[in-house]
Amino acid sequence: MNAERLLENKVCLVTGCNKGIGKAIVKKFAQQGAIVFAIARSENSLDELCKELSARYSTQVISLYFDITDHQKCKEAIIKIKKEFRTLDILVNNAGKVSYEILGMVNFTELREMFEVNVVASINLMQLASKLMMRQNSGSIINISSLVGEKGTKGQLGYSATKGAVIALTKSASKDLAKYNIRVNTLAPGMIETERFQKIMEENFQDKVKDIGFGRLGQASEVADACVFLGSDSSGYITGQVIGIDGSLKI
Repeated sequence: MNAERLLENKVCLVTGCNKGIGKAIVKKFAQQGAIVFAIARSENSLDELCKELSARYSTQVISLYFDITDHQKCKEAIIKIKKEFRTLDILVNNAGKVSYEILGMVNFTELREMFEVNVVASINLMQLASKLMMRQNSGSIINISSLVGEKGTKGQLGYSATKGAVIALTKSASKDLAKYNIRVNTLAPGMIETERFQKIMEENFQDKVKDIGFGRLGQASEVADACVFLGSDSSGYITGQVIGIDGSLKI
């Protein structure tokens, strides 16, 4: 069984792991044999999950607690990985901040904070991770964008702008890093059934399911499956791509 696991012994760093898509990614990576460093802000929020996954899948799932906008803490995390494993195979920039507002209601303090989390922190971690990946001449960076970053949507101007930036930085970084055999791709989920989205949907988007061709919300595990593919050797010649996970959502 272990020989068939797609991420066997690959060292991974995943941000935003205490719920939703990030939590699903950690579970799938562990199931596929990866060694996972899982980042969250809330102290001790991942301890039980990491212990459970490590035992169940005979791997190591290690929790790290800090705010990804703290560049020094990010650097320390990469140094820790280098010291303990001397390699980093996969980075998943999943942590994100979301807002809902039309143009006339944009709060610029919140907008700047959202760019710091969704864009600046991702660039910083890509820069740090890629330095380690360059030495090994391999690696996969997976950025989580959104369908709204590609298509835009009414009532989410600021969030759409940050996720559009994630798509742009992915494409540019893929060109910078191709000569080092480092792949950089982004996933653009549509309406995914996470704890956070369920609450927002009940308040604002109950009628939107009818706009999904598949007739249902996507599952966080389905986004995680795509991350497994992009992190594995099965996607060895894929870089600079935006992969939609939206069930044929009309937007």
